[in-house]
Amino acid sequence: MTPNTMSGRVDHQAAQHCSALSLYLDNLAPSGRRSMRSLLQQVAVMNGWSGALESMPWLSLRYQQVAKVRAAFRQANKSPKTINTTLAAIRGILKSGFLIGQYPAIEWQRIQAIPNDQGRSLPSGRALQSAEIAKLFKAHQNNVSITDCRDAAVLALLAYAGLRRSEVASINLADYDRRRGHLVIEAGKGGRQRELLLPTAARTYLRRWLQYRGMSPGPLFCRCGQSGHIHLDERITAQVVYRILKVRARDAGIDACSPHDLRRTFVTRLLDQGVDINTTRQLAGHEQVQTTALYDRRSIKTQQRTMANFRF
Repeated sequence: MTPNTMSGRVDHQAAQHCSALSLYLDNLAPSGRRSMRSLLQQVAVMNGWSGALESMPWLSLRYQQVAKVRAAFRQANKSPKTINTTLAAIRGILKSGFLIGQYPAIEWQRIQAIPNDQGRSLPSGRALQSAEIAKLFKAHQNNVSITDCRDAAVLALLAYAGLRRSEVASINLADYDRRRGHLVIEAGKGGRQRELLLPTAARTYLRRWLQYRGMSPGPLFCRCGQSGHIHLDERITAQVVYRILKVRARDAGIDACSPHDLRRTFVTRLLDQGVDINTTRQLAGHEQVQTTALYDRRSIKTQQRTMANFRF
């Protein structure tokens, strides 16, 4: 075999690995893509690979190597969720390789036989108290700058509609019907669309923001310059949404919280008010009721009240 032939085979194999990885990642939501890439980077380090993820030999993985990844994560005391999500990422790449005819069927069957971790960890995140939500929005009442109005509207969609931060960043002005208060979520997880009727409070914060923003087509939330200029052609990102909440929570004097904590608060509050879990699932944009149940923090509050009053 000539050097040119060997080089051609290497390039062809690298293209196969990259194709399988890209096919898997391209079918994920942007937020899911970031987290999966982070987990896959850890898998690469464990296998002694270096360089870009796209250049790594993913389709060379076999049963023994994947099983070792699971065992190593368990020994490192990784949470069951992290272990199972990592296995899902590996399986996703190898399934893509199998479907495009570049990964052996027998190996794919063996990989599928590797069990998920059945352990359970304490639920992550928290639900905010009503007093914390009040403080979060009260902090805006004394400030009426353009950025303040935009940030209050962003927080309103996180708290009063339970949107994911990626969904907030993806909304266009055309997705919101001001007259009816209807909001269409086009970029939901898994490509699922849904329509929400926003509560009065959320509509009020949006109306204030739109008085500054105007009705020109484009992203609903865009960058605001220090001089007060609104850049309609510069959409805010999911990371900016995260940063807005971080700063505003600090200014309000409440404990640190994430956009997903506001989403948990939204789900918990709906269930607390007697909304059935299937309707709550639809409003939150979950595909499975089991996922919605994971966001319910009522049981934790009940346990805390019970133990606080426990005595002999």
